[in-house]
Amino acid sequence: MKKLTILFASLLAFLGCNAQAPKVDNSVSGGLELDRYLGDWYEIARFDHVFERGLSHSKAVYTLREDGKVQVLNSGIKAGAPKEARGKAKLTSDPRVLRVSFFGPFYGDYRIMLLDEDYQWVLVGGSSDKFLWILARTSQISDEVRETILAEATRRGYDVGKLIWVEQE
Repeated sequence: MKKLTILFASLLAFLGCNAQAPKVDNSVSGGLELDRYLGDWYEIARFDHVFERGLSHSKAVYTLREDGKVQVLNSGIKAGAPKEARGKAKLTSDPRVLRVSFFGPFYGDYRIMLLDEDYQWVLVGGSSDKFLWILARTSQISDEVRETILAEATRRGYDVGKLIWVEQE
């Protein structure tokens, strides 16, 4: 019973955190050509989270599943050992908002806030100010691209000083 109570309390805390209004502008606009977005994305920077803590050489691979959802494969290295996490993403009525799950029926927002017109880099947020990622098709980005992305994240109210720059090579 104690384990069930802890699980239920954790679930309520998770849902409560996600229900709060964001303290940042995580709005999205524009379309998304999913076929162009699919494929390999290197994690350039992220906010710290327990599920990625200590992870380097991070990469996400998105592929289309037969059921129309997107297969998500995240990989990286933690404490010298390869790690993988498999998930799925559902499309929503807004093409730049996906609902991603790595834990059964629990989904979180994946909000494409700024996307390079050539689909070479992207700024992704979540439903709150606690989630932010910079992804790119290559393991490194130019200083110019970095400054463009950081300026946009700052304009939206994110504390870019909290970003962890992921070791890739």
